[in-house]
Amino acid sequence: MTIPSAGGRGFVSDGGLETDLIYHYGLELPAFAAFPLVESTEGRAALDRYWGRVADIARGADAGLLLEAPTWRANPDWGAQLGYDSAALDRLNRAAIDMLAEIKTERCGDVADVAVVGVVGPRGDGYVAGDRPEVSEAADYHRAQVGSFADAGADLAAAYTMTGPEEALGIATAANELGLPVAIYFTVETDGRLPDGTSLASAIARVDAAADVVYFGINCAHPTHITPALTGEPWTRRVGAVLPNASTKSHAELDAMEELDEGDPVQLATEVAELRRRLPSVAVVGGCCGTDPRHVAAMWGVPTS
Repeated sequence: MTIPSAGGRGFVSDGGLETDLIYHYGLELPAFAAFPLVESTEGRAALDRYWGRVADIARGADAGLLLEAPTWRANPDWGAQLGYDSAALDRLNRAAIDMLAEIKTERCGDVADVAVVGVVGPRGDGYVAGDRPEVSEAADYHRAQVGSFADAGADLAAAYTMTGPEEALGIATAANELGLPVAIYFTVETDGRLPDGTSLASAIARVDAAADVVYFGINCAHPTHITPALTGEPWTRRVGAVLPNASTKSHAELDAMEELDEGDPVQLATEVAELRRRLPSVAVVGGCCGTDPRHVAAMWGVPTS
């Protein structure tokens, strides 16, 4: 596979799913986990409404759409905190993909191109770098979730908010073994480096040399945090996605906040446009923490309600 594209316009990704659901839908997400919503009628209705708004943006932009599962926390460690064992996680990860397949059929018939994506999150906290695992350990840990996505018929697995190259490479390795295309998204601190101190260039180069990755992305960082990493080297052509935070605050500052920093959607769109100028392969654009359909629509230049 190559970097996704649709009609020359690319793919719309969603906004900050969890922060949008918490602050604008009034839902409680213990441990910042959205996957339990798949089990309830209320939760599925909220997700359907959420994705309906994102589909409208893709339609308005004449672009493709990535329907991404609410499974960022649906791994063994986070699942255990919420009372889900391995069998329950397998069931919910599969159900999330099935739900998105239904949304694709019911809401996206006239969208240029739609891919259903199984989302993998870090074993630890996406804002803080934990212990560096062995690549084989990370592959073993994440293999079950990636396998659930593959068995359910997902088009792509996407690992979000990776804080170091080892875990990212483990996920990519597991996806390669299972035959499911995979994208890897790293997050960066205000200096443009990963939370574990690795440069973005080095992290991408290491994973790219050892695994088959469809494209790399950057998420959960403001454009002003991403810019210092852009050295103009050839590796930047492997960056196919940008999903920024709305806020200019650091991860540590955001973690301590009790109110949502929604930033300025118009200003964010301007800054993302400049990032796209410097990252010529970017075809997937959406948002992360603090963003919602207003921000995503602004980035794609379409109106939203």
